[in-house]
Amino acid sequence: MAKYGMVIDLARCAGCGACVMACKAENNVPKGVKWANYKVEYSGEFPNVEFSYIPTQCNHCDDAPCVEGCPAKGEALYYSDNGMTLLNPEECVQCKACVDNCPYDQMSFNDEEAHEFWRDEKGEEVAEAAGSPEVVPYYNPNRALTYQGVRGVDYPEKCTFCDHRVLVGGKEPACVEACPCKARIFGDQEDPDSELNQHLEQNEEHDAGVLGDTEPNVFYVNEYQNK
Repeated sequence: MAKYGMVIDLARCAGCGACVMACKAENNVPKGVKWANYKVEYSGEFPNVEFSYIPTQCNHCDDAPCVEGCPAKGEALYYSDNGMTLLNPEECVQCKACVDNCPYDQMSFNDEEAHEFWRDEKGEEVAEAAGSPEVVPYYNPNRALTYQGVRGVDYPEKCTFCDHRVLVGGKEPACVEACPCKARIFGDQEDPDSELNQHLEQNEEHDAGVLGDTEPNVFYVNEYQNK
């Protein structure tokens, strides 16, 4: 069975944020929540200032603190056989332990009804014109194949590696497809000929953003070029 992972080549990254926007659009992520995000770090003194841009997301760790600390481990948060760390909202006890335990700060918690902005008469008109079964115009029926199409209140959530695209549609995650610089490479770690493994062999992996021994399945290579 495949074990999925992602390589982020910082030398290719342009810092454009296309990955962030693609993730929000594909996964119907509500305002104020980012499954794909980034960190910007500065060094030096003006006018000799340098900065680094590091895309971030759930690392789908093999030893994930969010999973290990979940009281419903294996039922709510669980390790899938294909390397993805996933959440079943129906089994979640809404304790927020996963949010507190993630050292990467990549778990979020919805404490308000998602997309409240669109839940009015105009939103209903847009949804009707789009043929959406939900009031929210951003509703993606493909996202609903494996997860919540529209977020419920009081649930944690995070990146899923776009499991609905990968497992159901045979596509790459939205952030990978949207990257104009091909800085993200997604593939099977068990396949020695995969582009992911080939890129890891050709480039030195480093621990950008890695905290503790969580054994992440998102790998960073090279350095961000800010000149």
